[in-house]
Amino acid sequence: MDNILYAPWRNDYVSGEKSEGCVFCHISTHADHDESLHVLYRDEHCFIVMNRYPYTPGHFMIIPHHHTDSLEALEPKVWLHITALAQRGVKMLKESFGSHGVNIGMNLGSAGGAGIAEHIHLHLVPRWEKDTNFITSIAETRVYSTDFEKIYQRLKEVSENYFKE
Repeated sequence: MDNILYAPWRNDYVSGEKSEGCVFCHISTHADHDESLHVLYRDEHCFIVMNRYPYTPGHFMIIPHHHTDSLEALEPKVWLHITALAQRGVKMLKESFGSHGVNIGMNLGSAGGAGIAEHIHLHLVPRWEKDTNFITSIAETRVYSTDFEKIYQRLKEVSENYFKE
């Protein structure tokens, strides 16, 4: 008998409507839809949005409004702002979300592993002691222990304490 693990929340990813153009530019220019787009924070330089298909619960990204696939072309003040927000994001994930650690990273270009290569973005992935298991390692499958919307609401509630200037 074959074992089957269902992941119905990924149905939209597999069969859902694909937006035209850059998904990050769409989010950048639609502040009136922040709740439905799962935006945690935005300012003049960038925005913070939940990763819709996360590696772990609470995975979010910091994204500049400026559309570029080149980190080296980004204005230094915007890059410095992104890194300052990353520091605050790590603090939020540890203090308010209970993560034991955080992976931070950028995949630059499709050859570098970027799923959305045309617009740079910085990932913050919360981690917990012993949060990896065999299924992630051998089956390229993740078991997500809690509801995405609940996590978004929880992080949205506390984000004001960490990201407001």
